[in-house]
Amino acid sequence: MPIIFTTYSFAYLDRANFGFAVVAGIEDDLGISKNTASLMSALFFLAYFIFQVPSSLYAVRRSVRKLLFICLVLWGLCATATGMVNNIPALLVIRFTLGIVEAAAMPAMLIYISTWFTQEERSRANTFLILGNPITVLWMSVLSGYLIQSYGWREMFIIEGIPALLWAAIWWWLVRDKPADVNWLSAKEKAELQQVMDNEQASIKPIANYVQGLRCTNVILLSFAYTLWSIGVYGLMMWLPSIIKSASSIDIVSVGWLSAPPYLAAVILMVIVSWLSDNLLNRKVFIWPILMIASLAFIASCLLADSHFWLSYGLLIIATACMYAPYGPFFALIPELLPRNVSGIAIGLINSFGALGAFLGAYFVGFLNGVMGSPNASYCFMASALLVAVICVYNVNTTKNTLKKPRYICNHDR
Repeated sequence: MPIIFTTYSFAYLDRANFGFAVVAGIEDDLGISKNTASLMSALFFLAYFIFQVPSSLYAVRRSVRKLLFICLVLWGLCATATGMVNNIPALLVIRFTLGIVEAAAMPAMLIYISTWFTQEERSRANTFLILGNPITVLWMSVLSGYLIQSYGWREMFIIEGIPALLWAAIWWWLVRDKPADVNWLSAKEKAELQQVMDNEQASIKPIANYVQGLRCTNVILLSFAYTLWSIGVYGLMMWLPSIIKSASSIDIVSVGWLSAPPYLAAVILMVIVSWLSDNLLNRKVFIWPILMIASLAFIASCLLADSHFWLSYGLLIIATACMYAPYGPFFALIPELLPRNVSGIAIGLINSFGALGAFLGAYFVGFLNGVMGSPNASYCFMASALLVAVICVYNVNTTKNTLKKPRYICNHDR
């Protein structure tokens, strides 16, 4: 898990620092209009959307280890190249390319976790993976502020792109695709783990092929839910520094410090929710009610944004924490509803729709902020998207595959 967490952290470092570059003046330096800036911040997610399923297919059929080694090298190079760009077309190409190579990160990691962790551990394992998002944004917010103040936005991209290149070698040296491939588990431990995994699969209704799996009502509902949910997550993540800067007269370092607490709250709530989800083995109840609270927090923050900055900011902390908290249960739910032969591709499809939502959130939140001159309209936009996501998750059918603790049986009992 430390290896998985660190790898995903570098992916988020290289995608989320663009919002700080916008605040630092990349638009003025390259002659980028507000609408073009919104498009550039969102273009990453368009490529991410297109290449999710192909990368998932490679991870399932070939190797997570090889796939992510290549991606670590390429996204480190893309991030560093962003600091050297001198024109808009080149920046467009780099952002799109970065989206292509990072498309593999999330689905490949989730597939990897489903290979290594049992039902009773999976929500926490998923959460520690996705903690790479808020924890990275937390320290990146402070670090990026200081790097920009000390050097500039170009140097920030170059410095923050280098760690992924160094980590690629460590990833290749330490990681193996399956428990059967490692030498730190005994033959007995490997057999016992495989037995538990097989028992879990026996309780899930078989699905013949990918087509049937991707047409499943639950997969469709989860795909729509994740699209709308991601509008809120990425709309706020990409534009939080700009929102804070526009609402108060503070310097870039202070913007970095104020951008960090929402993600600290997210980290704490994610750990609590994933622990409860694994212990109660009830996934839905730890998804849709929490997303509803996030939606209501956005609405309240909108009402207070113009007159009470600190109250509005406090509600943004609540909204951020509640948007991140359900990630562990959400991605633990998928392999518990679908058999192993289709769950990996379903994860890729659902995550690709999440990337589409991230594209829409990053673009329209930036667009609305620029057109309206305040974040109020974008708050309402994100709140509405989250409410519809709540409805989708609520209607997911889990009754046929009731989550139960796995029953340990011997081979002859089969």
